[in-house]
Amino acid sequence: MIPLNDTVTAWLLIAVVALPLLGAAAALLPAPPGLRGPGGPERDVLRHGVTVSGAVLLLTLVLAAAFDRDGPGGDVQAETDVSWIPSLGVRLHLGVDGISLPLLVLTALLTFLCTLHAYVRPPAGGDPRAFVAFILLLEGGTLATFAVLDLLLFFLAFETVLVPMYFLIARWGGEGRGPAAWRFVLYTVLGSVVMLLGLLLIGLRAGTFDMTALADAHGDGLTHTTQLLAVLAIGIGLAVKTPMWPLHSWLPDAHTAAPTAGSVLLAGVLLKMGTYGFVRIALPIAPDGMRTFAPYLGAFAVAGIVYASLACLALVRQGAGGDLKRLIAYSSVGHMGFVLLGIASMTPTGVNGALFANVAHGLITGLLFFLVGALKERTGTTDLDRLAGAGGAALYGRTPRFGGLLAFAAVASLGLPGLAGFWGELLAMLGAFDPAAGLSRPAYVTYVAVAAVGTLLTAAYMLLVVRRVCMGDALPTSAPAALPDLRRHEYAAYGPLAALTLLAGLWPALLLGLTDPAVRHLLPGVAG
Repeated sequence: MIPLNDTVTAWLLIAVVALPLLGAAAALLPAPPGLRGPGGPERDVLRHGVTVSGAVLLLTLVLAAAFDRDGPGGDVQAETDVSWIPSLGVRLHLGVDGISLPLLVLTALLTFLCTLHAYVRPPAGGDPRAFVAFILLLEGGTLATFAVLDLLLFFLAFETVLVPMYFLIARWGGEGRGPAAWRFVLYTVLGSVVMLLGLLLIGLRAGTFDMTALADAHGDGLTHTTQLLAVLAIGIGLAVKTPMWPLHSWLPDAHTAAPTAGSVLLAGVLLKMGTYGFVRIALPIAPDGMRTFAPYLGAFAVAGIVYASLACLALVRQGAGGDLKRLIAYSSVGHMGFVLLGIASMTPTGVNGALFANVAHGLITGLLFFLVGALKERTGTTDLDRLAGAGGAALYGRTPRFGGLLAFAAVASLGLPGLAGFWGELLAMLGAFDPAAGLSRPAYVTYVAVAAVGTLLTAAYMLLVVRRVCMGDALPTSAPAALPDLRRHEYAAYGPLAALTLLAGLWPALLLGLTDPAVRHLLPGVAG
């Protein structure tokens, strides 16, 4: 721990949130003469993106190092709380705890790696100034979502990310990018409108929009009917962003069409905003309403796990014309199903597992989308039949380090013990096996059994991906026999994600030690 006083850490958090927003605006301006480098204005702005996102990552790591892990459990640190709109009771309230801090670091890391990747492999299809501005605006909105502690500020930050992600897909995406971008906006905006109604209902009935005060009250001052309506409205909006089956249909198209950076950030951080909202808002603020809807949330979660696994098995089948990016997108629906199952258990074990799975999914799926983007650069396709043919793409032989890293990411995604994907899903199922008081244990045991079948199906389709893409000896006639192996910039972009996937798998207490005190602080009214 770095000893920093409260004022310094508060300014650190403000800088973490504000710097990407200022950097996004600066990206649209010409570089000052002293900051111009070789390659012209396009390289200057890409270099600007790396510099700003790198500075944000550094500040976030300092904030994490200064976080007092031994302080009172669940206390908010690096806190700023000043009046913003007095007539509505809205305050500029920011702070971090063990729930939000890992997501801040994950967001800063993935954004930096995306800008580093874009610097070496600039995206085609649009002005790089706009690309960098949208990436940084997306980062700022996401960081603000995890840092703010006011319901209306949460909504504003939650909505900020929609515009940059829409343009990243629509301007720099691949085939079908226009309809995919519109579907993304349509689903998320409609969900957000409903969510806003729920947030306003809570704030107006409780007399405050302050999330810490509302969480400490654990539903006191809110009638059962108010809590039911609020959880229903907020839950719909959060379920769309997560996404929860059957509100997931925007995700596969968005991922398939998005550029590599868009897919990494969409899977790695944007989906986490939905599940974070459940933990930060629904669980502590409206516990009675959450207890009523939790069994339904669990049922949708396990249905999504099995549905996504079956969809992936259909895509990986030879002759199905499946797309590898689309397969990974569907796998995200399944993985986020485990997160929702842990939240639906309303227990410390389950919620800790959900938060762990959140971070693990961001690391592993971010790595997978980086690798699939690089595979498309090398081969010109992500169509499994064109890529692998009848005998397999044989990446182990053609590009051994690249093929080995792809296999590593695949087995991490299926939940191999010793890697990050294992602990979150295990804890989510353990929490659901013994749910909170007032929830039907037979129903939840059934959910665990269905989820366990989903883990087997996940292993099946991921191992088939490894078999078709990494193994084989008979290449498609159109495939080049040799491919470039991992390059230096790819080591730099992929290495941290692979290392953290291994570290989190071998040392889960590093993350669970952060989340558990905060989770127990939020759950006393509902854990039973």
